[in-house]
Amino acid sequence: MQERNFRAAIAFIAVGFTVLLCFIVVPPLVHNPDIVGAFLAGFANPFASGYSSDVIACLIILAVWIYHEAKSIGVRHGWVCVALGVVPGVAVGFAGYLLLRSYQLRSNPGET
Repeated sequence: MQERNFRAAIAFIAVGFTVLLCFIVVPPLVHNPDIVGAFLAGFANPFASGYSSDVIACLIILAVWIYHEAKSIGVRHGWVCVALGVVPGVAVGFAGYLLLRSYQLRSNPGET
């Protein structure tokens, strides 16, 4: 896959996820703005708990990876992607980091 197509696909998926999340989550959250309750609803049953635990673990792994690459190869501003991993979600934070990393490594190939 060409780099341009890779970046376009990653960006498209992140935007698509964000739009889908807005349609699914925002209306009930506007009706009942209990953010803690909304978070805890992700643990409503064993299956939801499994998916929610996976998402939280993926966010922690992403944060460790971002910290590691900030120190080892100098990828800057990765913390923004960790914040995006919290809201709207890990899919957006991960996609954002792949795009950020790709751009920085392409711009400064001698620094890696």
